[in-house]
Amino acid sequence: MSLLENRCTGEGLDASHALVVKQVPVETTVKHIEETLMNIKALGRVRVRGRMFNPQSQSLMVLCECSERVNTKTIPLDVPPIEGGELWTLHGPADDEENVNTEKSQTDPLPQGSSPSTEEAAAPEMLSSDSMPGNSAESIIKVVGDLLAKTMRPAQDSNVFRCLRAYSGLSPIPSGEESLDTWMQQAQLMVDESDCSIREKRRRIVESLKGPALEIAQAVRANDPVASPGEYIEALERAFGSPESPEDLYFSFRALHQSVGERLSDFLQRVERKLTKVVQRGGITPNLRDSARVEQLLRGATESDILLLQLRLRERKRNPPSFLTLLNEIREEENLPLDGPGDGDDEHGRWDYGFLLVEGLRVGP
Repeated sequence: MSLLENRCTGEGLDASHALVVKQVPVETTVKHIEETLMNIKALGRVRVRGRMFNPQSQSLMVLCECSERVNTKTIPLDVPPIEGGELWTLHGPADDEENVNTEKSQTDPLPQGSSPSTEEAAAPEMLSSDSMPGNSAESIIKVVGDLLAKTMRPAQDSNVFRCLRAYSGLSPIPSGEESLDTWMQQAQLMVDESDCSIREKRRRIVESLKGPALEIAQAVRANDPVASPGEYIEALERAFGSPESPEDLYFSFRALHQSVGERLSDFLQRVERKLTKVVQRGGITPNLRDSARVEQLLRGATESDILLLQLRLRERKRNPPSFLTLLNEIREEENLPLDGPGDGDDEHGRWDYGFLLVEGLRVGP
């Protein structure tokens, strides 16, 4: 992989929208770099994503992300800074590999007693079948597959978690923005599942914020420049979330009841949303989550007594099902057609015109 690709992989960037700027003086500010590069219209909006000091040139190498795809044939390779000084050199995806090979050949001299001809002769020997133990088509395919898995995973991760929806903390919620609960779920999923660096996760969170929410994030950064992404999420929840205590959330969860005409599957999802908040705030420990869900379903589902009996939830309280398992079972029961007269399903515990059959026993009205 080229230097540009390696750096983009580490920062979670798309290499086709990135470039490296070299010969940048150490004292140059980020704002100065971005303003200089945005004078090149083909790059679009430019943001600095990383800087590294080069001891050989005593200058900075700056990694930048561009809103437009970088094409080295349509941009100048040398750029004068807006405040004057020596030219900066731009290196995009197309020419970066050549620069890496050139720099390596210049900085890595040959060992004593060796020559280009001897190295060229040694290269095929290193790849010969004698030097590769267990050489076979299967082993080669496995090595290539492992390499592709390692190189492609960050790119896929970058696409999945590329952008969070906007959140400002304003009420009512402006068009195109998410509510706090929805935004927090997306942000927490990105923090938990994304393989990108902590710095990149922090950047994605801040970029999705604006208005009062951005002011809270700026306060967190001013207080602790290396605050974790989770600390940003917690600060936003404290600022814009519900002021209810864990005990208040727990009691409001226990007060949930099924509405008239509400399907049991819809009520279960409403219970789950409330239960998630209670667990997040510490009102219920995570290991009791499944039990609390079943207990509240039995307590609050006053419009679905028959369906609860068919699911045998009271008998399963000691070993409660997970949310997805329970939701699937409920939807399967809801989608079953009601039995008509003469269907012969009495022994299966189905409806039969006002009669409830439980385990083969007929209970009449």
